[in-house]
Amino acid sequence: MQLKQTLAAAITRLTAEHVPSPRLNAELLLMFSLNCDRAYLYAHPEREFSAEEQYRYDAMLAERVRGVPAQYITGHQEFWGMDLVVTPAVLIPRPETEHVIETVLELARAGRALPSPGSGQTSPASSLQIADVGTGSGCIALALAKELPQAEIQATDISRAALEVARANAIRHQLESRVQFREADLLTGFGDDSLDFVASNPPYVGESEENQVQLEVRKFEPRGAVFAGPTGVEVIARLIPQARATLKPGGWLVMEISGTISEQVTRLLRDWDQVQIRPDLQSIPRVVQARK
Repeated sequence: MQLKQTLAAAITRLTAEHVPSPRLNAELLLMFSLNCDRAYLYAHPEREFSAEEQYRYDAMLAERVRGVPAQYITGHQEFWGMDLVVTPAVLIPRPETEHVIETVLELARAGRALPSPGSGQTSPASSLQIADVGTGSGCIALALAKELPQAEIQATDISRAALEVARANAIRHQLESRVQFREADLLTGFGDDSLDFVASNPPYVGESEENQVQLEVRKFEPRGAVFAGPTGVEVIARLIPQARATLKPGGWLVMEISGTISEQVTRLLRDWDQVQIRPDLQSIPRVVQARK
């Protein structure tokens, strides 16, 4: 069968099985199968498929029809311009999480991340102490390491399997010397007043919302990275006081959240300064920032 026919058949199959974005998924899996880019797909429509290539592509399509996310099939996801390895041990990095990076960078580069005004202390961006809590694939820690080359970054996760993926991504991007990974529950083991930033994409979906979450997320992504407990704020409620203890005066907590819990999170941060919730591109409350 020719490439053009193979792609058309795949799109028809995914459409019939109600897979979201059938053309995009069919192209993505085909590009991965052939190790090529999208331009190649459309520049070589007459390319003949071997039996082995067709078998491999059909197997990928079957997994996608079963609901397995394309990122777990290919083992890759792009984030902040980096190609990251992903496995079912980690949450798939999403574009919305890039707002966490943008917020941290804005605060760091504005010089507001550090000691309180009038303290007489200075702490340039080159000496920033940053913790990424619940690092998963390492996407936040590695993006910040890429953008703040002199910052000292520590990344924690309670999952040993997730940390293995994060370390692999650090090595892939030659950032292994820039990020220290540690197995820990949130900020356990950090000293008081030791950090300039705590950044996190914590679990923030409530178990009561489970039926509203996409089936492939519920079924295939690590439950502990998605669901926080009955209400969705259980992990955040533990993280906030730990962040307050470990942040230096004037330090910032930056977390990804959802619109469902934004009011509850704001109440939990009532003793913090300069609390602000930033929307994503769809105007959904997405990132909260708060200053100690």
